[in-house]
Amino acid sequence: MSNLMSWYQGRSLRERRLILVMLALLVVTIIWAGVVRPVRDGLASSRERYAGAIARLGEVQREVAQVKAIQRARPRGVEGPLVDAIRARADEAGFTLTSLEPDGNSVRIAIATARPGPLLSWIATLEADGLLIDASTITGNGDGTVSATMTLKGREA
Repeated sequence: MSNLMSWYQGRSLRERRLILVMLALLVVTIIWAGVVRPVRDGLASSRERYAGAIARLGEVQREVAQVKAIQRARPRGVEGPLVDAIRARADEAGFTLTSLEPDGNSVRIAIATARPGPLLSWIATLEADGLLIDASTITGNGDGTVSATMTLKGREA
């Protein structure tokens, strides 16, 4: 250290001032590059992550609201025997069932004649009420009516 001090004392006044200015600029540069820039970059990165998190939170809240709306609108399962529920709904819609056969968790039905529009509307109503069409075959009778065989099951809770 004494060698450095003697070297510094051996310089002219102008050179000593330039060395001090150079050292001051070196300290400022080190502080700028080692402290200020990393902190500023970290804050900017944190702000970006925060903004992204807020956007994702909004999306998730919107999706949760949609799921809750779907759950509220979801029909309940059929109460009571499935056979009785299908027979009652067919009678309400004005369809005559030619066969009604329980098959485990499902029921097979047959309708000999029906107009296509009301039949498809009835199927949509069944699904809205919690009865699902597992399989169906609809064929034209040639006189503007159709015959249908369907396998229906109750919606799982």
